[in-house]
Formats: sequence, structure tokens, C-alpha cells
Amino acid sequence: MLADLRELGEIYAAFFKIGALTFGGGYTMLAILQQDVVRKFRWVTDEELIDFYAISQSLPGLIGVTTAMLVGYRKKKFPGLAAAAFGVACPSVLVILFIAMFIQNFLELRLVQYAFNGIRVAVAALIIHTALAMWKSSVKDKTCLFVFMATLLVFLSVGVSPILPVVAGAAVGMAVHCLRRVRKT
Repeated sequence: MLADLRELGEIYAAFFKIGALTFGGGYTMLAILQQDVVRKFRWVTDEELIDFYAISQSLPGLIGVTTAMLVGYRKKKFPGLAAAAFGVACPSVLVILFIAMFIQNFLELRLVQYAFNGIRVAVAALIIHTALAMWKSSVKDKTCLFVFMATLLVFLSVGVSPILPVVAGAAVGMAVHCLRRVRKT
């Protein structure tokens, strides 16, 4: 019982840290998730994290919170899900409450505006780093490369909702898997 509470506290603390250090939303969170939940704690593998992230993108709600919930569930079922969700959400709630109390004066400060400019640049670098890490563990063969290129072209030329490429990628992945199974038999 005490060991379970200790593990839940560890999940909460890890995701509280992740929530506190993530600026720019769920995309920037992936790099920190890979560092902590994959490499440091070994709660999930790189492949599982990317799968959880893909699932989170196709579900309603915040990508980061949903991903945290899936990792927490993988580690300790529903108690882990709750610990991860509360942990990752608490820092944002606390910051939002603080900012709401002083919003008028806060945003007008030049120093705050400079800080946000710097944060945006750092977030862009984190997103590129995350994209490269996802590339290495996601694009494994010619079929994956084709799906990537097709999705990128459609995204850049038409500007569709992110849900459509995720659903299309899932459909192509299932179809390719089925075709490969049929060919083996």
C-alpha cells in the first residue's frame, strides 16, 4: 500500500515537473516526456510514447494531458492516470490563477514581453528537436516515408485539420499490416 502511494507520488511529481517546464503546449512536452518517462523512469518505450502521442492528437482535449494520462494508466492503471493528469495540469492552473490576478499589469511589462519572445524561439527549437526524434522512431520503411511525404504535401497544400492525416495514417497503417499478413499466408 505504501509502495503504491510512493509510486503515485512519483508519477504526480514527475508530471508536475513536466507541466511546470512545458511552454508552448503538447508539442514541446514530447521532448521532456522522452527524457523523463522513457529514459529516466523507463515507464514506457519510445514507440509507446509516440503511439500515446498519436492517440492523444486524435482525441478531444489537451494533447499533453491526454498523453500524461495514457502514460500514467500504463504505469499504475486508473490511480496512475489520475496522478499524471493532476500532476501535469496543476502547474498550469496555478500559473493561470496567478496571472489572472495581475493580468493587466503583467502583460504590459517590457521584461515580460521580452521573456515571451525568448520563450517562443526556445519552443520552436524544442518542436524541431521533437520532430527529429519522432522521425527516427516513426519512419522505419518506405511505406512510412510515403505516408509522411503524402501527409506533408496534403498539409502544406490544402491545410486540412490535423485529425484527417492522423485518421488517414491509421487507416493506411492498418491496411498495410493486413496486406502484409495476407501475403505471408
